[in-house]
Amino acid sequence: MQHQPKTVHYKLEAGKFQWELAQGKTIEAWGFNGQLPGPELRAKKGDTLAIEVTNNLDEATIIHWHGLRLPASMDGTGEVQRPIMPGETFEYRFTAPDAGTFWYHSHANETVQMERGMYGSLIIEDDNDPVFDNDRVFMIDDMKLTPDNRFVESKKLNHFKERHDGKEGNIALINGKEAPALEIHAGQTERWRFINAASARYFLLYMGGKPFSIIGTDGGLLETAQTVTEALITPGERLDIAMGGFEAAETFALETLPYNRMTFLKSKRKTYATVKVLESKPSVAHLPVQLRTIEPLTTQDAAVNRKIKLSVGPSIKHGLDFKVNNTLHANDGPVVIGELQVWEVSNVSLMDHPFHLHGFFFQVLEENGKALAYRAWKDTYNLKPRTTIKIAWLPDNRPGKWMYHCHILEHHEAGMMANFEVIDGSKPYVPSLSEHHCH
Repeated sequence: MQHQPKTVHYKLEAGKFQWELAQGKTIEAWGFNGQLPGPELRAKKGDTLAIEVTNNLDEATIIHWHGLRLPASMDGTGEVQRPIMPGETFEYRFTAPDAGTFWYHSHANETVQMERGMYGSLIIEDDNDPVFDNDRVFMIDDMKLTPDNRFVESKKLNHFKERHDGKEGNIALINGKEAPALEIHAGQTERWRFINAASARYFLLYMGGKPFSIIGTDGGLLETAQTVTEALITPGERLDIAMGGFEAAETFALETLPYNRMTFLKSKRKTYATVKVLESKPSVAHLPVQLRTIEPLTTQDAAVNRKIKLSVGPSIKHGLDFKVNNTLHANDGPVVIGELQVWEVSNVSLMDHPFHLHGFFFQVLEENGKALAYRAWKDTYNLKPRTTIKIAWLPDNRPGKWMYHCHILEHHEAGMMANFEVIDGSKPYVPSLSEHHCH
């Protein structure tokens, strides 16, 4: 029986609360509904979500629905919405057109608010999803805490280093807990959805060399599962995997391997959780060979109609500036509804940057001239140093202001972002002046 779309209501309250990361280790978190991460929101493809957000913090906030193809007015940025002031309530309302793993997070004072816990998952299911024995979400994060479990104050940070690297914490978390124990039954296969909610930490997923199958990324399912033993998940990215085929009583670590993103801080191998395999249970899981069809938007040799350059350079005022097309907090030109966009995005700096486009999915046509191993819908993609990618995307009928930026929060804050408008080509274009603009 086909799903009949309905309206799904949620209430989120942003506030401060005490949260136990591990036994005897409690912090003052900022987050939603007194939990970290915030509540897991679920709906079906085609449903309308009505999410009432009340702000009980002492400062303004805005909520961005990362990866959702929603109206510009609901995107949750200072360009399209007046911030939700302390004591105020705002209702976000939008239809979920795509199944997949998405998330919500603060888009105001992110380097503080997200660091303290202002995020949660948003899962959109489809009747055609593969069947698994269990479906679980793992939100990856880290926090920079003092020995007495307080957040490191701004005045005690090395600001040049934080600006250069982004903030990597000393406490590694999965779903708001330090080194949790996870359990899975032998004989069963589960869908594990990973979301990297960290400010800057790159997560190279590894489970003791055990193979796992990537079945989905930012924009939902792949065409076919890709079996690997490790997979990189950068800030903002999502990765869905099929996990199973284990022997009863075995135990293994869920960890990140070192990944050199060219920062002062050298990446280390780190265990995030321990997985214990319980007694065998019967399985209902079924993973079809063909998960979906992703039609190519265009060919690899398509003509580029926009060039975007990400760069890092010296700054007298800040030590370092993070720029888009040689500008801080840039304003890029408009794109017309229905006109295919083929963008060349170049990272001319000597460090990695995860490029995130709000509100739309793109296909990566090539990286440094080479086609990728498989086609996927993406909204966040890592650009290694001295790397150029060519992406294609189609602005559908959702006019308004949008943005793209580096998803390392400190780089975004330091200027590596741009706004642009999606416009109706049949009307004269008048650049809109944003009265909401805030950094």
